Amino acid sequence: MEYQAKYITDDIKLSCYQDNFFKSDIMFEHHMLIWFISGETKIVRPEGAYLFQKGDIFLIPRNELATIINYPKDGLPHQTVVMHLTTDRLRNFYSRLDVRPVADETDRLRHYARHPLLESCLSSLIPYFDMKELPAAIADLKITEAITILRTIDPGIDNILANFEEPGKIDLASYMERNFMFNMPLEKFGYLTGRSLTTFKRDFKKAFNITPQRWLTKKRLDLARYELLEKKRKPVEVCYEVGFENLSHFSFAFKKQFGYAPTEFVTLKGS
Repeated sequence: MEYQAKYITDDIKLSCYQDNFFKSDIMFEHHMLIWFISGETKIVRPEGAYLFQKGDIFLIPRNELATIINYPKDGLPHQTVVMHLTTDRLRNFYSRLDVRPVADETDRLRHYARHPLLESCLSSLIPYFDMKELPAAIADLKITEAITILRTIDPGIDNILANFEEPGKIDLASYMERNFMFNMPLEKFGYLTGRSLTTFKRDFKKAFNITPQRWLTKKRLDLARYELLEKKRKPVEVCYEVGFENLSHFSFAFKKQFGYAPTEFVTLKGS
């Protein structure tokens, strides 16, 4: 993977992937506002999959799990402008306002298509990447402008941006049933369910009577089998979306579980 990132501040960067493919399971510490210059991204979330292309703008809430699959397209690299909306900055912004956010247990990814106000704000950053530096005062203005635009065009955004609570202890079983396809360290799952690693493992054993890793592998393989059989999808498509890091590991685990490699299973069931 040939990856380049140009930072003009700690919170604003130009991200570029040159290779054919890049996949990552992520949980961002800060809200991420992203504008597509070129390429294509598929984002898998518990509520469904999203496909973004040139001109699209979206926001990924902090502390939310997602699988991101990036591709170049039309001979151009996967290139985006990324703006971090940090908790400290948002606290400062909202300290002047009387806003009382309503907690949303399912913070969905926010898509703003090609909104002209946001596009103008983010595209105006491009010249600064050639300068390799953005004065702090201008950076503050640009991020404040982006937050103000979001609040203008998205009536519900305060419930996300002005919510500074950290994950509290929640029902482990229902959370894992929604998020098992994300390949995260168990420590991250523990944090997101409001538990230490030790408590997470203990509560997991009580809920499922099996170790987390064995349960996760079985759930991912069962989902893969469903996608191959019922939705007639290709193994290479299914592999990354159900939580495996590469096709060879997926094929090995699938054959061990079901007796057939994914390609053999597709052929057998399709005949």
